[in-house]
Amino acid sequence: MPFLLRLALPDVPGSLGRVATAIGQAGGDIDAIEIVEKDGDGTAVDDVLLEMAPGAMPDSVVSACNALEGVEVLWISRYAAGGNLFLDLEVVEELTAHPTEALDRVIDLLPITFRVDWAVRVGRDGAVGRSTEAAPAEIAWVDIQRPSRLPDDDVTVLCGAPLGPDLIVLGRRGGPEFLDSELARLGHLLGLARSINRA
Repeated sequence: MPFLLRLALPDVPGSLGRVATAIGQAGGDIDAIEIVEKDGDGTAVDDVLLEMAPGAMPDSVVSACNALEGVEVLWISRYAAGGNLFLDLEVVEELTAHPTEALDRVIDLLPITFRVDWAVRVGRDGAVGRSTEAAPAEIAWVDIQRPSRLPDDDVTVLCGAPLGPDLIVLGRRGGPEFLDSELARLGHLLGLARSINRA
């Protein structure tokens, strides 16, 4: 089963190579890497999709990465979406291929793109318009003007963004917290979905 590892590391040449070596020595095999965020303080946040060798445990990868100077594992979890990271460009290609369905298709694609457990579109009246399989049946309306972190429960972290008159909510069970860059990407992709749907 693939695992998704989110880590912070120095944004300097050689950092990613040190991390890749540590992951390999701990029994992990990297399938894909995506830069999620670059801070102004010289730190990058990367998502690493990896497979574990038979008998190797993900805890060993966490320990190996945390032992590197300046590297911090923020989160690791099984990644049920499978063998690759679904980049924003692939979402746009999918939406432009089906413009009249763009507002529904973007909901379907958000869990893979943002590595969340579910996505849902809810109206101001609380009626769920479109949701992915794991989404809760009811979502409370929150009046927000831009992509934002939402109050979470003890298990699932939430974020939301407006899409026309509706609210889009994403849920990520067990974390990690949504980064500013993820909120910006969410707003951008939803804006593109609206534009493609109107075209």
